[in-house]
Amino acid sequence: MSITLTMPRLSDTMEQGTIIKWNVQEGDEVASGAVVADIETDKATMEMQAYDDGVVAKILVGEGTQVPVGTAIALIAEDGEDPTGIDAAPSASTETAEVDASPEVTEPSTAPAAPAPSASTPARSAPAATGAGRPRVSPVARRLAEEHGIDLTSLAGSGPGGRIIKRDVLAQVDAEPAAGTVETAVPVPLATPTAVQEVPALESAAIEVSGMRQTIARRLVESKQTIPHYQVKMRFSMDALIDLRASLNEKLAAEEVKLSVNDFLVRACALAMAEHPMFNASWAGDRILAHRRVNVGVAVSLSEERGGGLVVATIRDANLKSLRMISAETRSLAAKARDKGLTTEEMSDATFTISNLGMFGVDDFTAIINPPNSAILACGAAIEQPVVRDHQLAVGWEMAANLSLDHRVIDGAMAARYLATLKSMIEEPMRLLA
Repeated sequence: MSITLTMPRLSDTMEQGTIIKWNVQEGDEVASGAVVADIETDKATMEMQAYDDGVVAKILVGEGTQVPVGTAIALIAEDGEDPTGIDAAPSASTETAEVDASPEVTEPSTAPAAPAPSASTPARSAPAATGAGRPRVSPVARRLAEEHGIDLTSLAGSGPGGRIIKRDVLAQVDAEPAAGTVETAVPVPLATPTAVQEVPALESAAIEVSGMRQTIARRLVESKQTIPHYQVKMRFSMDALIDLRASLNEKLAAEEVKLSVNDFLVRACALAMAEHPMFNASWAGDRILAHRRVNVGVAVSLSEERGGGLVVATIRDANLKSLRMISAETRSLAAKARDKGLTTEEMSDATFTISNLGMFGVDDFTAIINPPNSAILACGAAIEQPVVRDHQLAVGWEMAANLSLDHRVIDGAMAARYLATLKSMIEEPMRLLA
């Protein structure tokens, strides 16, 4: 009985899919787990796997065609079937290879019953005959289970939506003794007893996920699935900036102003964005949107009591603000974020993001782009270490910076030029005072 491959639901919001490429042709043999097609969803292009062995009998939907989830797109002939004799329009009796993860779909109650065990075959309990409690099983997996007398209700499926597939049945067969064999216990010498160690069961505690954490998770998954990330890394000499910061903070102490390294980074990134407009742009499908205002987002970590995670506070028109203005605004927004939370206005319209974990002692890391931004700068700690200055070994301050970029908007050469501009501003910090 043939198997029908249907357009899978590859994301929770997917309603239609487009077959970008078939990786098989009619007449090709396929094995369980083989990638048969590349499917474009509403979020990304993903691989579609076959969950049974067989031969591709008919391809029903061509490349470049968009069809709703659940639409039949190909027919697979099982072992012993003639692929050329399968009708392109599957009949009502045709088995369907489920790939939709919807939990309510179950195996039809009309599936054939398992054959009665012979005298030489150990009896096993058969699957329940009622449709409501029956597991979802692929045709090949059901046939193998019948041949080996496997109780399908005892198996946990590893296919989509918990579907029992071929490898699940084979794993159970390998785990059990062969039919008709008798296991003989090997006595252990009394002189060398074997101690049996009790392994405690895994204990877990369910942690409720806040609405904010759910939003963070959704946006991060969206970012990684839809944005072609790549990273460019550069190290900055921080000697001059550390000295200037110390000098300014000493002079501004009476006014209770204390500039952070991050304040200098915000100012430097904003000025560099003004010189490199594509770093102040967003991908918009068939065009790129170049923004007129330079708004820098600053990632703020939240306490465990507030659910943890990060929020991004927006410093608007950062290229037009002084270090003191940036410092005061950043401190105010960070305090509000950790105390009572930021408003939507205070978290919106960032066109570039800085994530700085230097204050936690982190040396180096990469960050995920915050949509609709095209770049995010991940900054580690400024570390005092052996360095080469003027061809001489010395001790100096260095900081690693990793720039994550959207390759649809910014290519490698553009990234290198931006980092070169940023490096010159950080290593000549007096330019940031203008």
